Amino acid sequence: MEAVAKLRDCPTSPRKMRLVVDLIRGQKVEYALHILKYNPKEASIRLEKLLLSAVANWQAKNEGAAIEESGLIVKEAFVDGGRQLKRLRPAPQGRGHRIRKRSNHVTLVVDSKKDQKES
Repeated sequence: MEAVAKLRDCPTSPRKMRLVVDLIRGQKVEYALHILKYNPKEASIRLEKLLLSAVANWQAKNEGAAIEESGLIVKEAFVDGGRQLKRLRPAPQGRGHRIRKRSNHVTLVVDSKKDQKES
């Protein structure tokens, strides 16, 4: 059984978030948590909480199953662009430059290795 966790409208640009998501895609959950814990990027803090949420969702679906025995892995992880807040920054000679404050949506899917071998 796979479990999904989503983070919506995270105020980080999708490009910066993808750098961290690429590190954990396909990794074991324990290893991915260690990567996120010691990664200096701000996006890793949000992803660590999201991964813990996905693991909790998996535990809720699979009552009585242990994480260590199941070999839980990050099956899918992807980042989509969210809404953009458009702001104006004052520029010389009375002009204004547009600033796009980007956001993103992150989706994590965790699954046990036992389930993947069966399918």
